[in-house]
Amino acid sequence: MISSMTGYGSAKKIAAGFSISVELRSVNNRYLETSVRLPRSFLFAEEAVKSAVQKHISRGKVDVFVNVSSAGADDVEVRVDESLLKAYMNAVSHIAEEYSVSGDITALAASRFPDVLTVERSEIDADAVSAAICEVAEEALTDFDKMRLREGEKLRDDVLGRLETIDRLVSEVEKTAPETVAKYRERLAQKMAEVLGTAGIDENRILAEAAIYADHIAVDEETVRLRSHMGQLDSMIKGSSPIGRKIDFLVQEFNREANTIGSKCQNSDIAHVVVDLKSEIEKIREQIQNIE
Repeated sequence: MISSMTGYGSAKKIAAGFSISVELRSVNNRYLETSVRLPRSFLFAEEAVKSAVQKHISRGKVDVFVNVSSAGADDVEVRVDESLLKAYMNAVSHIAEEYSVSGDITALAASRFPDVLTVERSEIDADAVSAAICEVAEEALTDFDKMRLREGEKLRDDVLGRLETIDRLVSEVEKTAPETVAKYRERLAQKMAEVLGTAGIDENRILAEAAIYADHIAVDEETVRLRSHMGQLDSMIKGSSPIGRKIDFLVQEFNREANTIGSKCQNSDIAHVVVDLKSEIEKIREQIQNIE
């Protein structure tokens, strides 16, 4: 099953003592371009997350948003600077005595003196946290892949439907081209009859001219190649490996054959068919821009 380059996935869980959430968003891009946004104190996990993304995605512009927060208070310790607090209390007592004001201080008020309380966190196990972030990232990537597969299925169905339309249009070209030669031969015989009158018409000359004209407008090679390309595209689109770049190249060949048919055929009916043919090819080209 093919995958779209456009997708979204997310996951959240508590692991290694932290609450971790991961979100992924992607849009189409010629190559893989991964951007990982992590809290500054967890930047050590960036390469591990990128590596996880590369295992799932081969093309596209991917933005990964990682949020990490403490799951509890076990890793936090609040310390009291006893000497500094004592100095503050002495200073307050001195003010109260010197200026005859109340020196009553509550515990809450004392805790608000600058630098009396300091918050310390236990040392982070970088390997354990990095592994936990990657674990959550894998869950988000699984969710992400499901969405891309759903989008890929829609793209596949659309392309296959347009291939059926192209097949019908190519059949019309193959049917109309010989009729064009027959009409040319008929018009040539009529003009020669008008010019030569009773002098007679050289049937061999008409046949020779018709043969030259038929060779000039023959599109058999182009339609055969076009059908071959259609078969290749059908096989690719029903496969499972990343094939976006290959399809992009193949559709260029579609356009080349369609342009050649249009330049060779001097018939208004075929010209209209070629316009429709190129329109369908262009719609396929637009759709495959989103295929990985």
